[in-house]
Amino acid sequence: MTTAAGDQTLLIVDDDEPLRTRLARALEKRGFLVATAESVAAGKAHAAASPPAFAVVDLRLGDGSGLDVVQALRSARPDVRVVVLTGYGNIATAVAAVKAGAVDYLPKPADADAIEAALRARTQTMAPPPENPMSADRVRWEHIQRVFEQCDRNVSETARRLRMHRRTLQRILAKHAPKD
Repeated sequence: MTTAAGDQTLLIVDDDEPLRTRLARALEKRGFLVATAESVAAGKAHAAASPPAFAVVDLRLGDGSGLDVVQALRSARPDVRVVVLTGYGNIATAVAAVKAGAVDYLPKPADADAIEAALRARTQTMAPPPENPMSADRVRWEHIQRVFEQCDRNVSETARRLRMHRRTLQRILAKHAPKD
């Protein structure tokens, strides 16, 4: 199925009802024809019944991963432009979202202007550098978290792969993410 010129259909999949409602109203004012869903199941059903030209999908939903909805949308309509939103952002999930077919990945809280810009962006060139890039400490922490998840949260295996002492790794994992 190809995008018809001027197709402004948009699906918002998020389990946070107030956010979903506010975002739907804001994007309707910007010319989108908005439909909403609150779960993976509802998002997949909507994707199968009437695939939209655009979608905004939360990464973590009550009944599973928003990436399943992204894949269902891509299967139903290969040219769909999907933006993934999450309050649990890290490099590994951003990469997974893009591999699943998302055109962008935005951390919550994202405003309607940023979401619209990401949905409508058509360039395939490199994005401009972020105004507030992650600090080196944050990048290190993200890398450690990714390897930890890949090792099925096994501290000893993660420490071995990162070539660090197990106790040092445990201290790092016990701390919260560094501020950006």
